[in-house]
Amino acid sequence: MEYGGILIIPRVGAAGWRRCAPGIPGGLVLLLFVDLFEDLDPQLAALRPLGGFFVLRTVRPAVGDCGPARTDRSTTLVKAYEKLTSDVYRDVLTFRVDTVSRRLGTAEPRVAASIAHQALAARLWSVALGCAVRYGRLPDLGPGLLHWDPGATAPDDLWLTEVRALPDATAPAGPVTLAEAVVRVVGHGHLEPLGAALRDRYGLAAGLLRGNAGSALAGAVRELDRWARANNCADAAARTRALADALFAHPLLSTTGTRTGLAFRRRSCCLYYRVPGGGVCGDCCFTQPPRSSPRAASG
Repeated sequence: MEYGGILIIPRVGAAGWRRCAPGIPGGLVLLLFVDLFEDLDPQLAALRPLGGFFVLRTVRPAVGDCGPARTDRSTTLVKAYEKLTSDVYRDVLTFRVDTVSRRLGTAEPRVAASIAHQALAARLWSVALGCAVRYGRLPDLGPGLLHWDPGATAPDDLWLTEVRALPDATAPAGPVTLAEAVVRVVGHGHLEPLGAALRDRYGLAAGLLRGNAGSALAGAVRELDRWARANNCADAAARTRALADALFAHPLLSTTGTRTGLAFRRRSCCLYYRVPGGGVCGDCCFTQPPRSSPRAASG
């Protein structure tokens, strides 16, 4: 679903390169200028002005600090993507889905699992996109380095244990495009194992998960473009749009929906209409809530 008002759901130079990585059409070229970027600093401070979903902590949040509730369940995402159990006290992803279910007031685990998936997808896309636009490169955001607190909300839910440059993508003139690096890190590194775990436990359709990924990315793009324009950062806005074009041309995302400028219409439904008091999202494939079985597929 699009960025909304619920805390667990995301709100709705000289040397460049012209080399296209596998999966990126040759006609899409990213021209990234070295002198426009920030240095990749240990605090990732350039992400802070972008807002909550883009911020990535590099110091572990202390339990008891002011802000969203934190728990003692923080673990690496690589652990969270392991095979799920039905025991909410032993499995952090099950705990997250249960938390989302209670906050939304839904008795359908499949609905809560979809919303939880899209919220985490939006968080991961936002961090990677923010780094790509602000730094011209990505830090290593591998699941083994990212810690996740399933009981907290952005930006307290994620923290990076070590800021180090992503291998083979250490500079704007590196051997791979930023778009391919973002897809490799977020799409393959996170969303594929996350989706597999949620399909296995909650039976979410593959099309629904792809649509969630596309919708979450489109929301992150709009928010970053809005920030750039509000702060008179024309270069950042241009880089955001160029990167978005390249990302949505990738096979992993090209079939998730249709784009008109920054507008996005997905080809599946996230099931938010099944939440009490919910409805169809602004980018939904439906124009009004469908009448369907709780067990019907939506992707």
